[in-house]
Amino acid sequence: MLNKITDKKLQITSLVNEVNRLSPQHALGLQKLNIENIKDLFYHFPARYVDVREISGTVNLTKGQAVTIYGIMDKVTIKRSFRGHMPMTECNVIDNSGKIRCIWFNQAYIGKMYPNETRVRVSGVVQEDSRGFFLSNPQIEKTGIDHPEHIDSLFAKNADVEFLTPIYRETKGVSSLFLYTLIKKSVNKGVLENLEDPIPKEILEKLHLPQLKEALLYIHFPKNEKLTVAARKRFAFEEIFYLQIKQQAERKKVKHSKSYKINKNPKELKDFIKSFPFKPTEAQLNAIDQILNDLSKQEPMGRLLEGDVGSGKTFVAAVCCHEIIKNKADNGQILQVAYMAPTEILAKQHFESFIKFFKNTNIEIGLLTSKGCKKFPSKTNTDNSTDISRTQLLKWIKEGKINIVIGTHSLIQKSVEFGNLAFVIIDEQHRFGVKQRKELVHNKSEKIPHLLSMTATPIPRTLALTIFGDLDLTVIDEMPKERKPIITEIVPVTKRKEIYEHIRKELKNKRQVYVVCPRIDEQDEEEKQKRILKSVKEEAERLSSDVFPEFIVDVLHSKMKPKEKEEVMQDFLDKKSDILVATSVVEVGINVPNASVMVIEGADRFGLAQLHQLRGRVGRAEHQSYCYLFTDNMGESSQRRLISLVKSKNGFELAEIDMLNRGIGTLADGKQWGMSDMAMEAIKNPKLVEIAREEAKKIIEKDEELKMYPLLKSITEDKDSVHME
Repeated sequence: MLNKITDKKLQITSLVNEVNRLSPQHALGLQKLNIENIKDLFYHFPARYVDVREISGTVNLTKGQAVTIYGIMDKVTIKRSFRGHMPMTECNVIDNSGKIRCIWFNQAYIGKMYPNETRVRVSGVVQEDSRGFFLSNPQIEKTGIDHPEHIDSLFAKNADVEFLTPIYRETKGVSSLFLYTLIKKSVNKGVLENLEDPIPKEILEKLHLPQLKEALLYIHFPKNEKLTVAARKRFAFEEIFYLQIKQQAERKKVKHSKSYKINKNPKELKDFIKSFPFKPTEAQLNAIDQILNDLSKQEPMGRLLEGDVGSGKTFVAAVCCHEIIKNKADNGQILQVAYMAPTEILAKQHFESFIKFFKNTNIEIGLLTSKGCKKFPSKTNTDNSTDISRTQLLKWIKEGKINIVIGTHSLIQKSVEFGNLAFVIIDEQHRFGVKQRKELVHNKSEKIPHLLSMTATPIPRTLALTIFGDLDLTVIDEMPKERKPIITEIVPVTKRKEIYEHIRKELKNKRQVYVVCPRIDEQDEEEKQKRILKSVKEEAERLSSDVFPEFIVDVLHSKMKPKEKEEVMQDFLDKKSDILVATSVVEVGINVPNASVMVIEGADRFGLAQLHQLRGRVGRAEHQSYCYLFTDNMGESSQRRLISLVKSKNGFELAEIDMLNRGIGTLADGKQWGMSDMAMEAIKNPKLVEIAREEAKKIIEKDEELKMYPLLKSITEDKDSVHME
């Protein structure tokens, strides 16, 4: 298949420009794709494959059909769209049976790279408008083949040819064909000749996975689909395995470290729990027991606490804080707690909650944010907090006089020094390893604080074990009995007016409303060929002018600056606005007890776990709350998914359904977890995750420093230990 050239041997670490001279445009394009060396190039896996045995002609096309067409570029035009002035390329691709119109939005460079009479292969899904059939943003590459009948040899039964052609993710200046050519040249120059596999041979044999060299050839030059699947499985396992090696090593380090041993006081613990105006659930009490059991050991705790919005994670954290503070450091001072929240508003809300929890206990609580600092209790009024200077608060934190410090990521700034930090709580924020915990205490203490990481994101067990492999897992899978179930209803187009009238009644009763939309900006005219999604700006304008003109509507989306977001959320919390139209950015970071209605536009476009989490933004007070799923998609599968949300009250159950039915990508963006799409999909296989975990554990147990596995050591050292923000 590949004729080797012996002019220069390359290494996997060699730069791409050693394979081929790069033009400035090529170099910039590769940089955008994060391809610097040959390893990056080989790990830029094909997005998909085209089977050249299933080539279509332009005759007898049907809407929605996936096609691959060989033809010639004709009437290539570079222009701007009628609305939005988006640069675009339009042309006809002609084959021996006819032609089809092709449009590339925002890709004017296509017209320059593929001028008239260029022989090309285009692949895409057939769409239709008033002018007929067309392909929108099809994959394109140059080819020496004119029409399908010129490649009869491909259909020979025993022909030694590649049926599957890889299609790579492209960018301006770098086509799929160019990437394929670079990879082929690298192989020809012997880059894979002496390639060592970091994964032990016995593990690969146990799982029937190809070695690294073979896997790279299978994935980029596939002879058949079976080999491609084997290669993808190997690379998915590889990523999970490397992550598990890193995490098991992290767990081992923790065992060598020391933390503060927390002694339980059963009577004081019982009295503190009784001081709350509700009866804890069994799940909350079990979580407290697990955490306090860990805290009673000398080695630092690392635990992930999962629970739906409103399941009582903050109560569990408060009880554990109480136990920490009832213990003392070696110097006789009371131990300290750092509580990190994702937003300043939530930090302030936690501060106010903790004041209620710890009134009359002589416990000092500090609030540290960029907007200012507070301390409870005030010297002049022991029932309230008082504003203090940042300098004063930092001084008291360093001296160990402030027992609980609540803030945002500002808590990990170098200027913040703790006297006796024993417990770190991270709420929907960063995931800390040993290194980060050491930085918090600035290496002034040999003891590392215990860690409790909390999340309301429903995470399937296999994903939790992969991403948080160095943490133990506790799940609060029970909601407080006094909480009213949120009434959830699927709303078709015909029922909108009726629901709007009900929302109006809620607004007149001084309640507030969230409206969540999947998009931010207006769409261009051409994009109407796709399914139209509501935009935040359009929807806010429509609601304020046509539907609820008597109420104040505000907007919130991810493109806003952090300061703007904080101001909008604070206004909503202070009841200065009645309706907040937002993207899914409202999933975390704000608690508005007065909000009683959640409207989700285009609900069928969200994952079930995300819908459940959005629903959890309401129902946080005594008012009956409602979640309305607006959709115009009445397809059977979409309706079935939404019905499962209506019936289910458990976010973890929904996360599992979503993972199995729609893929892990619908649960969480792979980038959020620091993993590739391929590895995220592999997590759907619990057995694969368990094997990766067990094999990593065995290796670390017998060789903690990885002296026998130098390649594994170098790979895991390159991986950052923080995977989620």
